[in-house]
Amino acid sequence: MGEKNKGQVNYVIDAGWVGGWVRVMRMRRIVVEGKAAHYHCMSRICGGELLLGEREKEVLTGMLWQVAEFCGVQILSYCVMGNHFHVLVFVPNQGEVPDGELIARYTALYGKSRAPFQPAPQVLAGILAEGGDAAAAWREKLTARMHDVSAFMKTVKQRFSVWYNQTHQRYGTLWADRFKSVLVEGSVQALMTVAAYIDLNPVRAGLVEDPSAYRWSSYAEALAGLERARAGLCAQQGQPLSAFQAVLQEHRVLLFGKGQLGPVGQPKLDQAKAQKILSQGGKVSLPEILRCRVRYFSDGAVLGSKNFVQNWFEANRAAMNPKRQSGPRELQGSDWGDLSVYRGLRKSVFS
Repeated sequence: MGEKNKGQVNYVIDAGWVGGWVRVMRMRRIVVEGKAAHYHCMSRICGGELLLGEREKEVLTGMLWQVAEFCGVQILSYCVMGNHFHVLVFVPNQGEVPDGELIARYTALYGKSRAPFQPAPQVLAGILAEGGDAAAAWREKLTARMHDVSAFMKTVKQRFSVWYNQTHQRYGTLWADRFKSVLVEGSVQALMTVAAYIDLNPVRAGLVEDPSAYRWSSYAEALAGLERARAGLCAQQGQPLSAFQAVLQEHRVLLFGKGQLGPVGQPKLDQAKAQKILSQGGKVSLPEILRCRVRYFSDGAVLGSKNFVQNWFEANRAAMNPKRQSGPRELQGSDWGDLSVYRGLRKSVFS
């Protein structure tokens, strides 16, 4: 393959090296290498079993934040359900990690005391301070798991699987296949739309009427005053933490409909009625369609403005489909603004 050019943007897609810097992987997961990027990631329990009770949701939520801190990934939105979870993340393209930050991240993941098969943070700090081959090996080992969406999701799922199996005297695979992900443009429209879809998971499941009432989500955490969740919500709109109240108002308009800041007057259209409207050539409002299980958010591969999807397609045309003339595919069923996806849906908009 040769050496990669410094600063080169690489796209990981579906199976084997095809040419340039495009690598195609079996699971059809697109990863940008050499540039910061946003991803909507999803993972489901084997067989769709409802194995995640209140305790399990609490533990998985904690692990999401813990691993994000270690990996240097920012969580913009998340929701943990009974048999799956969603997370919208920003993965920066960071270079070297200073030793002080490396120890802080290591401590966030393993704790202050020695974890099994891992040195205590103070011991690792001594190794790094001494320098030499041992220090270089530890830096390489740890940083290889940072600033990478696949490493983030793999670490979360593996750590939770170990905890779950030990806690429940269970063995074997917990998660169904590998995780799904969609590359999301870092625009306000794309990030807000995906985040609103994530926040509305418990509403779609019929568990609550207002997503703020569902504890295991970043939206509920933000309303409860947790700074990390508020920072993620503000980042969706490119705003500082000090603008939280204005950001929250904009977000709730998307959740509940224009002019509505609470559950009163929230859309009541269910998925069956929405499907009927779409089958007759009609459209439903964006807040209404976000309360349905929309496949674009899990199967669209790339989601963003037409220019964003087209630019990605042009960079990967040879690997993806040389005969295809354009990348963007319009989202159906509502007024999605300028949003498009790379992979259109052959069947229903809804799952």
